[in-house]
Amino acid sequence: MRKKEGYSRVGAFGTVNHYDAKGKKIGESRPSLFGGTTNYDAKGHKVGYSTPNLTGGLTHHDSHGHRTGRSDPGVISDFNHYDAKGHKTGHSDRGLFGDMNHYKKK
Repeated sequence: MRKKEGYSRVGAFGTVNHYDAKGKKIGESRPSLFGGTTNYDAKGHKVGYSTPNLTGGLTHHDSHGHRTGRSDPGVISDFNHYDAKGHKTGHSDRGLFGDMNHYKKK
């Protein structure tokens, strides 16, 4: 059985709140222009941003603009996650109530 590493839940005004496996809030993503998101840690400090890519997923960047990875739609799971070198790091599946459950690759 896979171990859930955390989950994300839609918040107010289009935000997405991110939680660890124990339910502690670890960050938030807020909508930005052109379909992307700006990502913040639990204290509200900007830690990066994500922009749409050609595969229908997102390309992730740190707060300095360096590419840190991407998330692409999957066939079996809802999203597959990759690091900056293209190695798979995990996946996310949609939960029963619309949440996204996150799993890391073992």
